[in-house]
Amino acid sequence: MELLCVRHGRTAWNAEKRFQGHTDVALDDEGLAQARALAALLAGERIDAAASSDLARAVETARIVLGPRKVELQLDPDWREMRFGEWEGLTWDQIRAANPQLDPAAHASVKAYAPRGGETFAELCTRIARAVERSVAAVPDDGVALIATHAGPLHALLEVLLGESERAALKVRFLTASITRFRRANGVWTLARLNQTARTAT
Repeated sequence: MELLCVRHGRTAWNAEKRFQGHTDVALDDEGLAQARALAALLAGERIDAAASSDLARAVETARIVLGPRKVELQLDPDWREMRFGEWEGLTWDQIRAANPQLDPAAHASVKAYAPRGGETFAELCTRIARAVERSVAAVPDDGVALIATHAGPLHALLEVLLGESERAALKVRFLTASITRFRRANGVWTLARLNQTARTAT
């Protein structure tokens, strides 16, 4: 079994380095181009089932990647980005200015986030574990499930499927319109590809 996980294409808030969270921001022109390039890269791949965050940036990316395939797209709020509460719409510099106690380097570690009105990384992992169960149940043991989601859930997937120590060792910033693949054999998940984009494909 494989989870073919894609992060959505770029939005204007990505370009401005603003925290998006549950705020519904559509793809910008660059994001649409990235999604089309991703679709071309994956055009020949088997996809048996597809699930997406219900936020527009992920849904648009998923639909473009699926293209003409006769696969129904399931919208699942559990695949949404981490909820950032009062941080949504702000840049890290703005967040730091309002919260000087924060570690300046914490922007690189989603595990350190606990914004007011938001959720913790542990809470994110709990809902991502639920979402994984539904996606796995939708495909046969040798099947492939497309997941269109966000950077936070991808970090959570590394922890949920591989364990905390391995996630911590993978200090990655997930690129927009990137592919990360997880494969399961004999009940064990492994990381088959990390953060691939159409530009980095070989």
